[in-house]
Amino acid sequence: SSGINAEWPLRPGVFKIGDRPLTIDFLVNKLKMHVLRHEEFKEGCDAACNGPYQGRWSKTMVGYGAEDSNFVLELTYNYGIDKYEIGNDFLGIHINSKDLFESVEGELVSEDTKTIVSPDGYTFCIKNVAPTGSGPVSGVTLASSNLTETIKFWKGILGLKMLEQTEDDAIFGFDENQASVKFVKQSEVSHATAYGRVAFSLPVGELPEVERAAVENKNKILTPFITLSTEGKADVSVVIFSDPDGHEICFVGDEGFRELSKLDPEGARLLDMAMGEDKSKEWFAKKGKAKSAAPTV
Repeated sequence: SSGINAEWPLRPGVFKIGDRPLTIDFLVNKLKMHVLRHEEFKEGCDAACNGPYQGRWSKTMVGYGAEDSNFVLELTYNYGIDKYEIGNDFLGIHINSKDLFESVEGELVSEDTKTIVSPDGYTFCIKNVAPTGSGPVSGVTLASSNLTETIKFWKGILGLKMLEQTEDDAIFGFDENQASVKFVKQSEVSHATAYGRVAFSLPVGELPEVERAAVENKNKILTPFITLSTEGKADVSVVIFSDPDGHEICFVGDEGFRELSKLDPEGARLLDMAMGEDKSKEWFAKKGKAKSAAPTV
């Protein structure tokens, strides 16, 4: 036994974005999500939440409902970087909504599913069905270069239930009413510079056990147990490690997360203010060059 027995909800999916106004317009006006909270940081995150960058950055939570009962998106924006190279590691976010299926002009990929790509290149799959108990976002799809190893890790080590399996894919979750993680077989997995992470929350007292289990299983520890602070808000503790294909998984202490993740009625206004004050495009234009793409690390 690994010592991990996951009964924890899937928390936000973390995505780097290069064009904040365009992405927010896409998610809020096209996909009808809401800004749940917005935070600005003067320097890089100790747990590399914003990627391997040390400068100023922001975090915006968007979704269809409260963070503690919905799978939401955590958008990280690094000032001065306007695009990231998309790999094939992340294959799609799945949304169940009859209204969106009608209103969104996407590509019809099957009788009841449309896909639409965000300004930053992320794929959203919209299915013409009503949402379940955990809200419209039903899960995410990631790539796997070796399904046997993926199953061993997500089912055997993390303790998720395997909800479905075929020769080319596997779906994991806790039950049918929560957001799931689907893996689809690819010949290789490339994370490029846009790579994000998924998160689970669990009681903070269990985080050291999770870290121990990861070490025993020789998983790569990206961030050992650490407590992160957000000015004026709750501290959260995290442990971050990766699966066999290098997908980053963040385990966050539930107590701090629930406090930090409360809906901020000022969130949309704070985001608008930050976007209004963001002069990075003008600064780069003055220097006679475009904002820079993320360096490959």
